[in-house]
This record gives sequence, C-alpha cells and structure tokens, in this order.
Amino acid sequence: MAALTEARRVVIKIGSALLVDRVTGDLRRSWLDAIAEDIAALKARGADVVLVSSGSIALGRGILRLPPSVLPLEQSQAAAAVGQIHLARAWQEALAPHGLTTAQVLVTLEDSADRRRYLNSRATLETLLGFGAVPIVNENDTVATDEIRYGDNDRLAAQVAVTVGADLLVLLSDVDGLYTGNPNSDPEAQRLDTVSEITPQIEAMAGDAGSGLSKGGMKTKVMAAKTATASGCAMIIMHGAELHPLKRLTDGAPSTLFTPHLDPHAARKRWIAAMKPQGTLRVDEGAAQALASGKSLLPAGLRAVEGDFGRGEPVTIRTVNGLTLGQGLTRYTASEATAIAGHHSRDIEGILGYPGRAVLIHRDDMAV
Repeated sequence: MAALTEARRVVIKIGSALLVDRVTGDLRRSWLDAIAEDIAALKARGADVVLVSSGSIALGRGILRLPPSVLPLEQSQAAAAVGQIHLARAWQEALAPHGLTTAQVLVTLEDSADRRRYLNSRATLETLLGFGAVPIVNENDTVATDEIRYGDNDRLAAQVAVTVGADLLVLLSDVDGLYTGNPNSDPEAQRLDTVSEITPQIEAMAGDAGSGLSKGGMKTKVMAAKTATASGCAMIIMHGAELHPLKRLTDGAPSTLFTPHLDPHAARKRWIAAMKPQGTLRVDEGAAQALASGKSLLPAGLRAVEGDFGRGEPVTIRTVNGLTLGQGLTRYTASEATAIAGHHSRDIEGILGYPGRAVLIHRDDMAV
C-alpha cells in the first residue's frame, strides 16, 4: 500500500493479543522476529519507526500467575512492572540482529496534557529518531492511576503519532478493518477500504468489544483515527496476527485506510498559529532573515522579552520594529529567555547554571 511505502515516519501500534499467546501467556517469538524483519525493511528505505507496544501486563500476568479475570489496579501495576522489563528485552533481542538500537519510553496521559512534559517527550523522541533508534513506547502502568491513564494503546498510539509528526499510524490488531456492522453477527457487514471523513455514521459502526488480552475495541480505534487524521496523519487498521504483517500490508492485505486532510507539518503549524500567545519575543534583522529561510530561533537573535510565560507556551515573534513574524512554542521561560537574550547557545549553561536547549524556538514548533 502506498501509504506505508511512501511514509517518512511511521508509528506502529501492536496489541497484546499479537505479542502474547492467549493460552500460555508467553511471547509469540516467531511473530516478533518476523515483524522485526518488516521494521528493518522500513528503516532500510529511510523511514523513521516508532513502536507503541502493548503486552507488559499480559506478560507479567503470566509470570506472576495472576488470574485471567480483570485485575485490581495494584495487581495490574505489579504485572506491568514485571512484564515491562521482559517486553523491552524481547524487542531489543528481536531488532538487534538487524543492527537496530531500541529505546524504551514510558509515558502517561499527563505527559501530553502538560505542555512542558509534552515538549520534553517530543524532544526525546525526536532525538532518538535522529540517532536512528527505534523507540518502544508504552504507558507507564506501574505508576499511572486511573485519572492519568490513556486507558488504551490505540489512543496512546494516536497521541504519539501527533507528537512526532508521523505520516502514518498503523494499528495491528485482531480485526482487519472497520466494517459497516459486526461481521461476527451480521453476514451483510462489509469492510470499508477507505474512510475519507469520520462522520457520525462512521462512529456508529464502531463497537466496544475488545479481545481477551487487549482493552481496545473498534470504538477506540475510530477515536484514534479522529486524533491522527485531524493532525495530518493517515491511519490504517489491519489484522496483524499472521507473520510479516507489514509486508502483507504492502502486498495488499485487507485493511481500512483513514485519510488525513492535511500533511502533519501543516496541521501542526495551524495548531500553533491558533493558540493564544502568552508573551512576545522581539528579534533582530538577522534572526528575522533566518526565520524566513526556515531556520530555528537562536538566543543570539533575541533582543527583548515581553510578558510572563512558561516553557512550552506560545509566544508571538516580532522584530524590534514591531513587524509580526509568526508564533511558536518557546523552550525557555520568560526569565530564562531574558537572561540568555543576545548570547550564543554555547554560553547558556554558564548563564543559567545548567545545560539547556540550543534553540529558543525550534522551527518545527513555529508557524511563520
């Protein structure tokens, strides 16, 4: 499928039922090795890959010999603590033979709801991708309470796709797409090849039933599609239980494609431009020319700071003569920006007393 072969940055969500054998509670190692080959092929053609992998609680449940029934929160967290280390090691062992470095990233809902944490998560993921690593993202079930949980990895995967500006989100699941009805009970139900707009009718087609090991049903997948496509990211739902699911997808395996209306970078810029600015940064002519050519804003070009804003908050960028250049998310507070204004990035640690970001506003966090 062109959506996968042409994507520059792909987020792949893998459900528990694909990774963990329902009966034994063990990892499906042959499946894991096969998808590792698929991921290596994506990386070989130059794509960035982020994995959102379920399975920690399912693995830990088997190791701790916990019952198959719904677990209380403290037992789920204990299972996650045991299972997470096994899950991370399994991915490392599967990808290492292909020369791929893995990194574990654990997040909670607070990490995307709080702008400062969101920017930290985004910077970490961008840096890992820049090094060519494959981040393995999962919810931090060992510490998350019900109030700060994503609740399902479909939703988490969509948020990760938005965070990293992915072109494509692939949900590998135990269903092969969105149907007009429940295919298990409705013989006339038909799978939709493409969904160009998520209407109330499309949402009504989604049910709530999930598999025995996963928490997400079709309803959560359609919710994930709304989040992803609104940010310019296409999304695919496909059945992933067979070996080499990504290769099968490129060969035309059944699936449902949700198409975006904007590319992810344009969608993000529009989102930033729509925010209410909390302050103003005034820059010199050199900085203005650099921004016009697509570069980031460095402290050296900053001449004045107005307002009281925190790290990660939106600010207006203006010249010293008052010409508005755009808006962006600052990586420093107002007091920090004032202290480093006009200085080279290499001097930041000496001024603030701790190492900081080299740029004041990154070009990806800016609408000019």
